[in-house]
Amino acid sequence: MAILITGGAGFIGSHLTQILLKQSDAQLVSIDNFNDYYDPALKRENVKPVADEPRVTLIEGDFCDSAAMKRLFDEHDIDQVVHLGAMAGVRISVQKPEMYQHANVAGTLSLLEAARHHPVKRFLLASSSTVYGKGAGVPFCEDVPLGIPASPYGATKRAAELLCLTYHQLHGVPTACLRPFSVYGPRLRPDLALTIFAKAVHEGTPIPLFGDGSIRRDFTHVSDICQGFISALTADGVVGQEINIGHSDPIEMRRLIELLEKSFGKKAVIDYQPERPEDLPITYANLEKAEQLLGYGPKVLIEEGIQEYVDWFRDWHG
Repeated sequence: MAILITGGAGFIGSHLTQILLKQSDAQLVSIDNFNDYYDPALKRENVKPVADEPRVTLIEGDFCDSAAMKRLFDEHDIDQVVHLGAMAGVRISVQKPEMYQHANVAGTLSLLEAARHHPVKRFLLASSSTVYGKGAGVPFCEDVPLGIPASPYGATKRAAELLCLTYHQLHGVPTACLRPFSVYGPRLRPDLALTIFAKAVHEGTPIPLFGDGSIRRDFTHVSDICQGFISALTADGVVGQEINIGHSDPIEMRRLIELLEKSFGKKAVIDYQPERPEDLPITYANLEKAEQLLGYGPKVLIEEGIQEYVDWFRDWHG
């Protein structure tokens, strides 16, 4: 019996693998295709801490390969799945929607088919707060109608959710869809706003800020996100559900910049740019369902988390 973690060399996946090593005695199978969306060397650094762990099997492969996934499920006796792997990033999805459809929709279908033929105890999809789209009321609640996704990325994540719900209803695959909100922490991807802002403050170059800085994001520390997923692996009542995993305390982007200034001890230079249509004005998680079903509650305050992130950033970038 083993837990499969897709996207296991990525930001969240590498943290989840390390935490599961400490909190469980399960065999862990981590798969990642080490694509060039960002420097693959960063992902190889992410998995170094677990590379020699006897309970971890690292596989360089493509979860979109349906036949390969069916073999993997059988060979490793997979009984739980945490599907974190995806093409991420709102802006690039506008430019390359086919790539996102293939990875996020066809890839999810490939894994669901494997789980249908090799029954599992739990199949968790890492969805996204972007499924709420524009026009959704705040805070975002799982049980109210969704808005229209503002990007192909959000649309593919919603499509993946619907596939999971369908496979639960049609084939009995025990799926649950978790919706992380603005995850941050050490190993954060280089394409995300926090990394771009931190690099600019560190180097004294202008921060590209779209709009007036009033856009708000519900930043959630990666350790809190991982605990939400770990709880969902065994919690009762989560199958067939969509569940927010956030912090429920959104901050403006200009406040994020202030926190970076404080942690770096430097003043930021702001390059104001026009708003982008693919950006939601706010993300804000209602956590009542997560509290009820998972006993979930975020622990890391944004001030503490940003300081930890900056400390890591300095060590990493010198």
